[in-house]
Amino acid sequence: MAIREQYVIPKKYNTLSIILMAVGILSLVLLYITHGAASGNTEEASHERARFWASLLTNSVYFLLVVNAAMFFICATTLAWGGWQMSFRRVSEAISACVPVMAVIAFIVLMALVFGGDHTLYHWTDDEHVKHDAALLHKSGFLSKTFFTVWTVITLVGWILLGKKVRSHSRRIDDKPLALPEAKKYIWNGTVWSAAYLALFGLTVMSTIPWLWLMSLDAHWYSTMFSWYTFASSFVAGVALITLFVVFLKNNNYLEFTTREHLHDLGKFQFAFSIFWTYLWYSQFMLIWYANIPEETVYFEPRLQGAYRGLFFLNLIINFLAPLLLLMRRGSKRNYGTITMLSVMILFGHWIDFYQMVFPSISPDHVPNMLFDFGIALGFVGLIMFVTARSLTKAPLIAKNHPFLKESIVHHT
Repeated sequence: MAIREQYVIPKKYNTLSIILMAVGILSLVLLYITHGAASGNTEEASHERARFWASLLTNSVYFLLVVNAAMFFICATTLAWGGWQMSFRRVSEAISACVPVMAVIAFIVLMALVFGGDHTLYHWTDDEHVKHDAALLHKSGFLSKTFFTVWTVITLVGWILLGKKVRSHSRRIDDKPLALPEAKKYIWNGTVWSAAYLALFGLTVMSTIPWLWLMSLDAHWYSTMFSWYTFASSFVAGVALITLFVVFLKNNNYLEFTTREHLHDLGKFQFAFSIFWTYLWYSQFMLIWYANIPEETVYFEPRLQGAYRGLFFLNLIINFLAPLLLLMRRGSKRNYGTITMLSVMILFGHWIDFYQMVFPSISPDHVPNMLFDFGIALGFVGLIMFVTARSLTKAPLIAKNHPFLKESIVHHT
C-alpha cells in the first residue's frame, strides 16, 4: 500500500481559511467602530470600550487554550507510554504549532487590558479603587500588574518553548530508523520533555492562569474548582478540534493507518471529558448555591436568574446532554458524520461557555449582540486552519520510524 506521507493544502481549504480570517478582521473592525472607538471618560463610554475588549479576551483566551490542549494531549499520552495515537500524532503537533501565534494575540489583548486606561474588566488594575476595597487590597499580592505580567510571560514563553521542543524531538527520527538501545533513549527523552511540559501545564492551566485571566474579572468572587472547570472545557474542545482535522484528512485520503478504532477512542475522550466537565459544572454551581454565601452566589445571579439564563442552560444542553445522548452508543463514535457534527457542537458549546464566563462581568443586565463576537471567533478558526495546514506540510504525516507506530497500526478498541 502506498502511503501519502506529505500533505498538500487543497486550494478550496486555503481559500476558506482566508475567507474566515477576512470575516474575523471585518467583524473586529466593525466592533471597534461601534464600541471600541467610544471616546470620553464617562462610565457609558468605558463600558462601550469594555464590550470590545471583552470579545477579544473571550476569543483569544479560548482559542489559545484549545490549541494548547493539543500539546497536553500529546504529552499526557506520551507520559502514559501510549501508542494508539501515533498514527495521527502529527495532527495534534500541527494544531499545537498554533500556540505561538495565539499566544502573541492573547498577550497583546491581556497587556492592553492591564495597562490600558480603562478598568471596567479588571477592576483590580485601578490602584485608587484597590486602596478603598478591603477584598482587593487583601488579594493585591496576587492581583497586581507586575505579578500578572510576569506570570503571563513565563506561561506563554514556557508553552511555546516546551511545545517546540516536543515537536522537534518527535520529528528527529523521521529520516533515521533507530536501533533498540537508541529507541529506548528516544522514548525516555520524549517522556522527560513531556513531563516537563505537564508540570508547567499543571502550574498554569490547572491552577493560576484561569484565576488571573478569567476569574479576576469578578475579583470578589472565587471558586477552588474554576481552574479545573476551565481546563475541562478547553481540553474537550481541543480533542474535538483534533477529531475534526483527523476526519478531514481521512476524507482526503491521508492518514491511512488511522481507522475507526482511533476515531472511536477520540469519541470516548470527548464523551468522558464532557461528563467530567459536567461534574465540575455541577459541583461548582450546586455547592455555591446550596451554601448561599452572598459573595459566591453573586457570580451566578446574572447567569442563572438574569439576562444570561438562556445561555446558561444552552451551555449545559450542548456540552452535556448532546454528548451524553449521542456519544453513548458505540456506533456514534465510529460514524464520521456523527462525530464531526458532535465535534463542531462541542467547539461551539464551549465557546459559549467561555463567553458566559466573561460577558456577565461587564454587561450583567443584558446580553450584547453576539454577531460580531461570533464573527471574530470565525476569524480565529480561519487562523487555526491556516497555521495548522502549513505545519502539516512541514513534516511527514506518519511518524514512520517511531517505536510505538506498530502498536497504533494494530490498535483495536
